[in-house]
Amino acid sequence: MKKGSKESKQSTRRTFLGAAAGTALAAPMIASAQTPKQMRFQSTWPSKDIFHEYALDFAKKVNDMTGGELKIEVLPAGAVVPAFGLLDAVSKGTLDGGHGVMGYNYGKQAAIALWTSGPAYGMDANMVLAWHKYGGGKELLAELYNGIGANVVSFLTGPMPTQPLGWFKKAITKREDLKGLKFRTNGLAIDMFTAMGAAVNALPAGEIVPAMDRGLLDGAEFNNASSDRVLGFPDVSKICMLQSFHQSSEQFEITFNKTKYNALPARMKAIIENAVEAASSDMSWKAVDRYSKDYRELQSKNGVKFYKTPDALLQAQLAVWDEVVKKKGADNPLFRKVEASMRAFAERAVKWDMDTNNPRRMAYNHYFGRKAPTKA
Repeated sequence: MKKGSKESKQSTRRTFLGAAAGTALAAPMIASAQTPKQMRFQSTWPSKDIFHEYALDFAKKVNDMTGGELKIEVLPAGAVVPAFGLLDAVSKGTLDGGHGVMGYNYGKQAAIALWTSGPAYGMDANMVLAWHKYGGGKELLAELYNGIGANVVSFLTGPMPTQPLGWFKKAITKREDLKGLKFRTNGLAIDMFTAMGAAVNALPAGEIVPAMDRGLLDGAEFNNASSDRVLGFPDVSKICMLQSFHQSSEQFEITFNKTKYNALPARMKAIIENAVEAASSDMSWKAVDRYSKDYRELQSKNGVKFYKTPDALLQAQLAVWDEVVKKKGADNPLFRKVEASMRAFAERAVKWDMDTNNPRRMAYNHYFGRKAPTKA
């Protein structure tokens, strides 16, 4: 082909137009990448608590998986609203979302706390999450939130281990030791401990230890060895009672403002849903590592004495829980509906679990020969 021929000019023109078109198509994509969607979250936890770390872990997973198209910023408790005000703030759109526990919403509808309070009919928190996803719990929770006008989309995540009975000035050996005791808890555990004679006060995480230090509380429970250690419990008490049915199956809740969540594209919603489950697994693995280290260090470095809550007291909790459930469900049809669903799932799931899994203490004693926590 001769230089400057008609064919050469047409070929050059086509190449230029093609490049120009490609640049025009690429430009909006670059602009979109430079303006990611921002969401502002708040947790119900102090920034030093491992629980806030879990909230940050979830946000990072979403941010990474969306390639920066969605960026979730997580603030600690109190940055925008008090810990107990999280649900209202997310529902109103003051916050785009939050990380907390459903027990903090107990005052709006008692049935909400069934997910996090009580013995869960023998289920651990992972089983409760199984009931939630596959046994009807998710639909029931949506019904409950609709009933109180909460404009939120809820995701449950992060199965927690059984929580201690709590931190005390002296070991709790019988039910009578709780009578008149100024005690901190939350959710339906408030009703359980009140029925057992304690004077209960619900406080958020950051206020518990200062209240114990000032003598406003005689005892308190929060959650786990890592949280309790960093929050300062061993500075105000050297006795912790392990095992309790007041919160044996709690999990975290991640909420989004429903209007803002529904406006997201389907692909981004799918990423969020998968990030919730990824964060749930990661949190449970991290908890095993961190909690076990801090449990050991609370004893070796902080001088804490751990005692097993006596079986008689655990049996008393179960009996009291039956009374609490009966009373709360008397004039609350949704409460009865949730409780019946959870109970039916637990009947087969717990039986399967007990029949299938090995007794861990037998294996532990065989290999390590260490004693269980001292009996009170």
